[in-house]
Amino acid sequence: MKKLINEIDNIVDEMLDGMTAAYPQYVKRLDGLDVLVRAGGSEGKVALVSGGGSGHEPAHGGFVGKGMLDGAVAGAVFTSPTPDQVYEAIMAANGGKGVLLVIKNYTGDVMNFEMAADMAADEGVEVEKVVVADDVAVENSTWTTGRRGIAGTIFVHKLAGACAEAGGDLATVKAVAEKVIANVRSMGMAVDACTVPAAGKPSFDLAEDEIEIGIGIHGEPGVNREKISSVNEIADKLLAKILDEGIYGEGDEVAVMVNGMGGTPLMELFVANKHIAEVLAGKGIKIYKTLVGNFMTSLDMEGFSITLLKLDDELKPLLDAPADTPAFVQV
Repeated sequence: MKKLINEIDNIVDEMLDGMTAAYPQYVKRLDGLDVLVRAGGSEGKVALVSGGGSGHEPAHGGFVGKGMLDGAVAGAVFTSPTPDQVYEAIMAANGGKGVLLVIKNYTGDVMNFEMAADMAADEGVEVEKVVVADDVAVENSTWTTGRRGIAGTIFVHKLAGACAEAGGDLATVKAVAEKVIANVRSMGMAVDACTVPAAGKPSFDLAEDEIEIGIGIHGEPGVNREKISSVNEIADKLLAKILDEGIYGEGDEVAVMVNGMGGTPLMELFVANKHIAEVLAGKGIKIYKTLVGNFMTSLDMEGFSITLLKLDDELKPLLDAPADTPAFVQV
């Protein structure tokens, strides 16, 4: 295993300190905790708190800032943060208007975030929750009941965050988040697996000419292993599964995210995006906005995921609203 690290046990701690050293204008770390919150606070607005295991950078701390998150909780690599850490994030991010928890659908995350919400409610903080389950690859998995939450979570952060920034109350912000969840779908693939530092070996083995279709973001293998083909053919398979959901059709407007899994060159992501744009145009689906890059990664995994979000007149202005975070800036 080759990793640019010091001690395996200190990776998350050093990563969070490195992020706050790089972006003190955006984030501050709570003393003794694996929690980042807005440097300037979140007074007078609904606060959004998200998080999960580390290894998905820039998620989730990279999206703390104006127009997106108010707090992010980092667990150990691919491990849910504890209820106590989530509770401290809620209490620190709370600006007096309530807190919305954005949770990816993994059993540990759902359980621990819900426990933290109950703890905060006992202290008089109004907390609501949404669970993102956008992965069309599997209906259930080793770590979930129901579909996994993957890169579509970023669209929830962006649009619900914009609503909160504009002064929406907690019920309104939650309703926007739920609308995004209902209209977002994703699927991913891997050319090569990731290596969790503590494990010291790839999470699954692929032959030189094999790829994995339908992977998760925690190094989970996919639903189908096959011979590698052109990126156009791979994108067709991912898109077909997404479009089979039946919620995207001719005349619809969508936002597209082509998300790198951590070890994929941008060159390859843009090649994939070219074909995705052509396929959607051929089906009469209009692309309103495209995001290409690393948003929800899986350490050093090589591969990509595709996310589609169906838009309407309510969601488009929220997608277009300004954001200013370490990993996402939009003016």
